[in-house]
Amino acid sequence: MDSPTIKIAIAGIGNCASALLQGIEYYRNKPDEDLGLMHRDLGGFGPENIQVVAAFDIDVRKVGRPLREAIFAPPNCTKPIWKDIPDRGMKVQMGPILDGVADHMKEYHPDRTFVPAETDPVDVPSALRKSGAEILLNYMPVGSEKAARFYAEATLATGVSLINCMPAFIVSDPGFAARFTKAGIPIVGDDVKSQLGATILHRMLAKLFIDRGVDVKRTYQLNTGGNTDFLNMLERSRLTTKKISKTSAVQSQFIVPLNPDNIHIGPSDYVPWQADNKICFLRIEGEGFGGIPLEIEVRLSVEDSPNSGGVVIDAIRLCRIARDRGEAGPLYPVSAYFMKHPPIQVPDTAAKEMIEDFIAGERRASEPVQVGENGHPAS
Repeated sequence: MDSPTIKIAIAGIGNCASALLQGIEYYRNKPDEDLGLMHRDLGGFGPENIQVVAAFDIDVRKVGRPLREAIFAPPNCTKPIWKDIPDRGMKVQMGPILDGVADHMKEYHPDRTFVPAETDPVDVPSALRKSGAEILLNYMPVGSEKAARFYAEATLATGVSLINCMPAFIVSDPGFAARFTKAGIPIVGDDVKSQLGATILHRMLAKLFIDRGVDVKRTYQLNTGGNTDFLNMLERSRLTTKKISKTSAVQSQFIVPLNPDNIHIGPSDYVPWQADNKICFLRIEGEGFGGIPLEIEVRLSVEDSPNSGGVVIDAIRLCRIARDRGEAGPLYPVSAYFMKHPPIQVPDTAAKEMIEDFIAGERRASEPVQVGENGHPAS
C-alpha cells in the first residue's frame, strides 16, 4: 500500500520554508528519528508524507529556479539541516508583490533583502488547482496585509486549506472564518508560535506566576535577530498586527489583563551578524507573599526558522486529518496551541489535551471552545 501524501503549497520561500523542507528530508532519511518532533506519527502521517507541489515567491534569485536550490538562495541564512534535497521538478513561481516588500529594505545589500523579479505574477488560483495542493502555508513577511488577503482569497477560490503563519488576522477574523466555514475548508492561524520560543516561554512563565499566587505587575519581551524578518520589521508601521499578536498571546494568561503601560512585547532591533539566530530578553516583575517583590529575567537564544518547523509540521498533518473528516472553518485547539493569535485563546496545556482528543477521534477541532471567566475551557 502506498504511503499517503499531503500536498502543500508555500507562499514565501524564506528561511521558514527552507527549514521546513530541509526538516522533511531529514526525517525522510531518518525514519526512526523522532528528535525534535512532538509527533513522529500523527494520524498515520509522518513528516516524509508531506510533499510540496507549488511554491510562490517574488525574489529574482528564487523565481524560476528549482525549489531545491531556491531554499538556499540569499537572503536565506538559516543553519542547514539537510543539504541533499532531491530534484522533484518543482520550480518557484512568481507571486504578486503587493505589499510584500518594505520600501526601506532597498537601502540594504541585496544579500540581506529582497530583490523583486521583473516578471509578471502567475495566476495563483489556477496554479493551485493545477498542482493539486490541499494546504497552503502563508509565510509572507510581517506587514504584508494585502498579500496575506490575496492568498486567503486564492484558497477560498480553490478549496485549499490555509495555514496562516504570519501576523495578518485571517483565521481570527470572524468574516473570513465564516467564509471558510461556509466553503467547507478547514484553516489554522494566525501567526505561528515557535516550538520553544519567546512567546511560549513567556506564556508559561506568566502562567506559573499566576498559578503560584504571585501578582504580576509588569513584564517585557525584547527580541533581536539578523534575518530578513527582523530587517523587514525595522519599518515600525509594519509591526502593528505583530505587536498585537504577541501581546495578546501573553495577556491571555491573565484573568485581568495588564495595563498597556506595564507590558511591552515585540521585535526590538536588527543585528546583521545574528543571521537566523534570535535572542530574547524577558523580564517579569511581581509581588508575592506579604507584597514582597519577586523578579525573573531570562535570556533565550534559538535558531528562529527551524524553531517554527516543529510546529508547522504538526499543523499540516492535523489540517489534513480535519480535511479527511470533513471539518470546516477554524480548527480551534490546533490554532490555540500552535498560533499566537488564534480565534479563541486557550491555555496551552488544555489545547494540547484537546488536540490529542482530536487525533483520537474523540472531538471535532472545528467546534468552538467555550472559555470561562478564568480563561480555561468551560466544562
